[in-house]
Amino acid sequence: MTPPDVPVPDGLTHVHTGKVRELYRLPDGRLLMVASDRISAFDFVLDTTIPDKGRVLTAMTVWWFERLASLVPNHLISVDDPLIPNQWRSRAMICTPLRMVPVEAVARGYLTGSGLLDYQRSGAVCGVPLPAGLVDGDELPAPIFTPATKADVGEHDENVSFEAIAATVGVETADRVRDLTLAVYAAAREVARERGILLADTKFEFGYDEDGRLVLGDEVLTPDSSRFWPADDWQPGRPQPSFDKQFVRNWLLSPDAGWDRAAGGPPPPLPPEVAAATRARYVEAYERLTGKSFDDWLGPEAVGG
Repeated sequence: MTPPDVPVPDGLTHVHTGKVRELYRLPDGRLLMVASDRISAFDFVLDTTIPDKGRVLTAMTVWWFERLASLVPNHLISVDDPLIPNQWRSRAMICTPLRMVPVEAVARGYLTGSGLLDYQRSGAVCGVPLPAGLVDGDELPAPIFTPATKADVGEHDENVSFEAIAATVGVETADRVRDLTLAVYAAAREVARERGILLADTKFEFGYDEDGRLVLGDEVLTPDSSRFWPADDWQPGRPQPSFDKQFVRNWLLSPDAGWDRAAGGPPPPLPPEVAAATRARYVEAYERLTGKSFDDWLGPEAVGG
């Protein structure tokens, strides 16, 4: 993708445009990661933005990084450095550059989404065999590591086996990514469960820092990268209510959207009420998990973001 159609502040070099984030390099070599309000679904970036979405993703990532720091290092340096332009405060992080591992590190504790489709075809997910008779929303006997290839913007991440990942990045790195993914998922699942939320699945990205440490990067445990279900509404055998972008996917696949996914064209814009409801779900996920008011994230001076 081309750089964003906005002026780049002095001293910053635009490095990359992702589905949601813009990446810039500071003069000292550190990276500035800015979370936009864009939302993607089915490998398309939608025309509609979700108000405050970038702020929610940043706030949740920072909160989780703090709680997981004893388990795995992360790339976050600062969210309030003076070098962060005012217009991006509360949605930007200064980070350590990493040599990223080209793997979407996915942990699943429940069967749904692409994992469910794999299971219905083969009785397994990413080569991991599962018991017969499972339905949408079932809890798995134990969490599983189900990696995917990391696709470019506009392309589709593909579920692959552990052996395929090991052949790409090496057995040692694959083992370490798998072990960290399952450890972080287990810790986060307990935190979420205590707050009445089921963490159905999530994906992480890892990279090596200049000291050779495997470090947690990008975003973590947000409504973009995870499925959060209200525990008191959990009922296997049907799609679950959620605090994540599954709400957007469900609308796009509904008759109200009038979109034929199989035709290959882009999805329609979201109606204002769907965008507002999506924002409400993201904010509720943050407030339920953290016990904090979203309005307090970095104080009132950052609200304009």
